[in-house]
Amino acid sequence: MSERNPAEDGNAQPATSLGGWEAAAGVGGTTDNGGGLEVEIDEYDELLASLGRTYDEDVRIAVHEAGHAVCARLLGHEVGGVTVNPDATRGYEGLCWGVSHTEAFEKGRGDASDIREALAPVMPEPGEDRRSVSDVYASAYSQCVELMAGRAAEAMLLSDGNPEPPADDPRQARELALLFCKSEEAIETFVAHCDVAARDLLMPYGDVVIVLSTVLRIRRTLDGVEIDKIILDVETREALAIEHRRRAEWRKAELAAECFRAGCITPMP
Repeated sequence: MSERNPAEDGNAQPATSLGGWEAAAGVGGTTDNGGGLEVEIDEYDELLASLGRTYDEDVRIAVHEAGHAVCARLLGHEVGGVTVNPDATRGYEGLCWGVSHTEAFEKGRGDASDIREALAPVMPEPGEDRRSVSDVYASAYSQCVELMAGRAAEAMLLSDGNPEPPADDPRQARELALLFCKSEEAIETFVAHCDVAARDLLMPYGDVVIVLSTVLRIRRTLDGVEIDKIILDVETREALAIEHRRRAEWRKAELAAECFRAGCITPMP
C-alpha cells in the first residue's frame, strides 16, 4: 500500500519500456497533430493536478501497487483489485487488496496486528511440536514477501535510488514477524530477507510490472480478472516473441548449412 506523503530486469529497460507503452496507450508521451493524444494527455495532467500529485509520484505509486499485485499472483494468492486513486479518509495513495475483502493493509486498521493477536495464543512455545501450525508460518512468510514487493518493484524499475517503503508495509510485515521472531534483530533480519525475496521473485517479471503499472495509471483501478488478463497477455506476447526468435535462429542455421554444403561438397570423379 502506498501511503500519503508520497525501479533492473532481464532485457527490460524501465525508461524505454515505460515510454513505449505510454506512447501506445496515449499517456505521458508526445502530442500528435490530430488532437486525440493531446486531449488525453491534458486530461491526465488535469487529473494529477486534482490529486495534488506529480507525474513521477503517480508512476511510483502505480509501480508500487503493481509490484504487490504481480507478487501476489506469483505466490498463488488471488487479487481482488488494485487502485492508484487516493483515499484521504482512509489514508492511502494506492491500494492492492485480496478477494475476501475490499480493503487490505490500510494504515491504522492494524490488520496484521489483529491477525498476530489472534494467532499468538496458539503458537507453540519453545520445545513444542510446530507441525500443527506449519501453515501459519508459511502463510505469514508469503504475506510478508508480498508486503515488501511494492518497494522491491520500485527499486527494480525506478531510477532514483533505493526508496524507503511506505511505513505501513514494513509495519505490517513486522507485526507478522512477531509470530515467530523473539528479538528486534530477528525481526529486522526477517523483514530484510522478505525484501530481498520479493525482489528475487519479481526480477524475471519486470516487463509484467511495467505493463501492469502503465495500464493501471490509465485505468486508475483494475479488478482481479483484468489484472490476470494483462499478465496473461504479456506472458503470451513474450512466449510468441521467443518462438519467433527460435524459428529465426533455426532458419539461419539451415541457410548456413545449405551454404556450407554448396561450397564445400564436390562431385565424386
